[in-house]
Amino acid sequence: MQIKPRRRVRSAVTVVALAAVALVGTAGTALATRSDDRATQVVGSNATTCEGAKVPGKLVPTSDLTFTGGTPDDKYLDITAVAKGVTVTAIVVKGGHGYNVYVPGEKGLPGNPPWTQLRSPLNKGDQQAQISHWFVCGEKKTPTSEPTKPGEPTKTTTAKPPTTAPTSSDKPSQTSEAPSSTTAPAPVVDGNGGNGGGLADTGFDNAWLLWAGGLLVLAGAGVLVLLRVRRGKAN
Repeated sequence: MQIKPRRRVRSAVTVVALAAVALVGTAGTALATRSDDRATQVVGSNATTCEGAKVPGKLVPTSDLTFTGGTPDDKYLDITAVAKGVTVTAIVVKGGHGYNVYVPGEKGLPGNPPWTQLRSPLNKGDQQAQISHWFVCGEKKTPTSEPTKPGEPTKTTTAKPPTTAPTSSDKPSQTSEAPSSTTAPAPVVDGNGGNGGGLADTGFDNAWLLWAGGLLVLAGAGVLVLLRVRRGKAN
């Protein structure tokens, strides 16, 4: 009759011990979750892609991020800027035996950078674990180029004609050329009246020369006769 109470006591002690262990484990998990209230902790798992972490978006290259820390020698990560057109949907920081998932705009995390003091969960010794790796998920939109506005048509000015009359120098020079007159050569007439002579007919009649010559002969003959008569008288 006395043995049964002892067994009940032992059973009660065992139940209390198991409950204490469960409470300690629950407290450890709660403490790990409280390592950063801005994040959702995933324990006992690993993720290297957005799909593996069950978050929306695609991997954002680090070239589109401005950050410091996040190396295996660091316990914290600061992201201060993202490239134009990038929308971050989640930040995953892995370290120890789990990883933290940060969602911009939720649990007190700002919707836009900077995001500072990002970290992995606490390790099994309730110490802050160093970061093994991290990645960012999101979307990147290619900026659309604005259509170019058509340029204004260029205005052309037409030069007005001068109002002053043109000077005399502007007028074309007029040269008057007198028509050259040509005279036809006089016809050559042969001889006297065209009878075969070598001289041109000047209208002079040479018949009187015959008469003059005859008179001179007669005069000379008369002079000779007179001289002979005078000589005869003298003898």
